[in-house]
Amino acid sequence: MEIHIVSRGETLWQIASHYNVDINSIIQINQLPNPNNLVIGQSLVIPTYGITHVVRPGDTLWQIANRYGTTVQAIVSENHLSNASTLYVGMRLVIPKFKPTIEVNAYTYQSPAEGAQSIKDVGNLLTYMSPFAYKVKEDATLEPFPDELMIKAAKSTNVVPLMSITNFTATQTGSNLAHTILSSKVLQEKVIANVLKIMDQKGYKGLNIDFESVLPADRQNYNAFLQLAVDRLHPKGYFVSTALAPKTSATQGGLLYEAHDYKAHGKIADFVILMTYEWGYRLGPPQAISPINQMKKVVEYALTVIPANKLFLGFQIYARDWKIPHVKGQEAETFSPQEAIRRAAKFGTIIHYDIATQSPFFRYVDENGQQHEVWFEDARSAQAKFDLIKRFKLRGVSYWALGFPYPQNWVLLGDTFTIKKNP
Repeated sequence: MEIHIVSRGETLWQIASHYNVDINSIIQINQLPNPNNLVIGQSLVIPTYGITHVVRPGDTLWQIANRYGTTVQAIVSENHLSNASTLYVGMRLVIPKFKPTIEVNAYTYQSPAEGAQSIKDVGNLLTYMSPFAYKVKEDATLEPFPDELMIKAAKSTNVVPLMSITNFTATQTGSNLAHTILSSKVLQEKVIANVLKIMDQKGYKGLNIDFESVLPADRQNYNAFLQLAVDRLHPKGYFVSTALAPKTSATQGGLLYEAHDYKAHGKIADFVILMTYEWGYRLGPPQAISPINQMKKVVEYALTVIPANKLFLGFQIYARDWKIPHVKGQEAETFSPQEAIRRAAKFGTIIHYDIATQSPFFRYVDENGQQHEVWFEDARSAQAKFDLIKRFKLRGVSYWALGFPYPQNWVLLGDTFTIKKNP
């Protein structure tokens, strides 16, 4: 795949002709809502044909693979070769792109039917899926959660169901609730017992613990709770993961960060998910939601205390529209990257790209004269995240969250990586 940025006056026909590809393939891959109304600055994923190598005298598979940065096995598999002796001068070999293998998780907080459909739609590109979430209550019970359809969809697409538990809701930070649970060994045991009961009944294979806004004084108790979860789940063949706030140092202050002990989580859990998003908070001022420069700082710190093979890079896949000038406390509208493109086209604006954050954005004035600023994700910003994963050899990527159409991401994900199944 290649990424093309639409220039002023360009048509889809011109772009297709330039790359010698079929117009319909561009429309389909990008799921263009209106192919006749491209936006200046819009990114398009362009399907390209693979590299072909013509065998020359003395060529070996090892030499060819080394030249193109791939592997012998990849060339053998792509060209259905039985062994090296099948090479002959003039033979044309398709050179496959080398794709690192990673794991992919996706959360979803959609309705059961919608979540199940989302999982079916992209299940071939997922290792895990995590319905969000079972809410822990003060008596250590878990609020009922209708996840059966999503688990069924996961199993039908060979995706591992990952149970998620949390202490917060849309209106409560959960700090006091977490304190109640974490300060009592008895309640901790009960939570884990209730988790195991659900995992056994419903077919979950792993647990994701997402306790946020934990009081700094509960830091060690939180670590002990994670260890207890591992001690109880590992003997039954289950794995344990956690979600970590995006810290850039061990001493970073604030309720979101202080109780999240990166070193301890990295040692105790089977893997951790870095929640590297929400810089562009819905109640804050307009800015990139997942800025690559900030994400890189979090990854670099995490790697000082957590092995790369335990780290998932968090990636949000939605857009936000803020009214400007921003008024403190005013909530931004959240929608899909596809809607962002549609909105840019509707109001005839130009999409810009911020190099520092590797994020697209635009401004427009609505029908009522109100100014808006939109930050979203496109093919370029997705590729920047994937390049970060490759650069630091991270275990994988974790999406927050399914339900926001973003076709370019999924096309590029499959083109960049081999997705591990049945880990």
